[in-house]
Amino acid sequence: MAKIDKIEELQNLLKEDQNNHQARRQLAVLLTDCGFSQEALKNLLYLSKTKEADSEIFYNLGIVYEKLKNLQKAKENYEKAIRLDSNAIDAIYNLGLVCTDLGEYKTAIKCFKKVISTDNKDSNSYFNLGLAYFKMKDYPEALEYFQKTIDLNDDDIYAHFYLGNILKDFGDNQAARDEFNKVLKISPDYSWAYFNLAALDYEEGDIGSALDNLSQTLELNPADIEAYKIYVKILVKDGEYDEAEEVITQALENCKNNGDLYYIAGKISQCKNDNEHYRACLQSALKNFKTLSVPIPLIKTELSNIKID
Repeated sequence: MAKIDKIEELQNLLKEDQNNHQARRQLAVLLTDCGFSQEALKNLLYLSKTKEADSEIFYNLGIVYEKLKNLQKAKENYEKAIRLDSNAIDAIYNLGLVCTDLGEYKTAIKCFKKVISTDNKDSNSYFNLGLAYFKMKDYPEALEYFQKTIDLNDDDIYAHFYLGNILKDFGDNQAARDEFNKVLKISPDYSWAYFNLAALDYEEGDIGSALDNLSQTLELNPADIEAYKIYVKILVKDGEYDEAEEVITQALENCKNNGDLYYIAGKISQCKNDNEHYRACLQSALKNFKTLSVPIPLIKTELSNIKID
């Protein structure tokens, strides 16, 4: 029976007997699976008032609140599920995910370690431990847990990717490159791996390879602002102003109203002695100040110094 048909059947049962808690429970789960989160929430809240000691109901409430982007409520319900059943491993795992999203990394770490204490082969928990430590900038611990993730699941592209970033920060460029290449072997359309390879190429002075990897990045993700910035920086450094102008024009088409990109476009025009366009670009940069990393007073000074014949 299709899920939608089953939902209708359960709804009809509840019309006959609204106290059919088993039907309501099944209905809430199906509604959640089918994306009807608000309707699922109504049914779960109804159940939570009559089944106050039922851990699973509060676990499912946590899931629904997550889908509704109400992370604080999701956290509260996962915590209640765990208070009712200290061995509710799914609720503990999901609480870890929510706490990571909320920036409560120490709590998240406790959750994932609890899961691992019951299943030391759970690669997802090792990965999420690595991610929590990474976000805390504890890179040695993060590296350890990403490596454990890979030991259990060598196809985890995100573990390889984060491990590559850590190794790059540690100055081990070749090991980082190996990790990014593993990402691409598993998922050839992962644009960020190409971007990071380009950054390594640029750092090592291999400009041709950097441009190739940046081109691949932008082909897969035409809205990658950082890739455009490096691409244009290389072209300007080599005096390729016309090509740089083409690239920044494409960037502005794909990344609408970005202050930094307007500023870069202005600096290219300055190199080409096109002061009118230089001024127009700086004015557009100021209009889009929310996406501007260059100090506003600096841009205003530049504007005041532009001479138009």
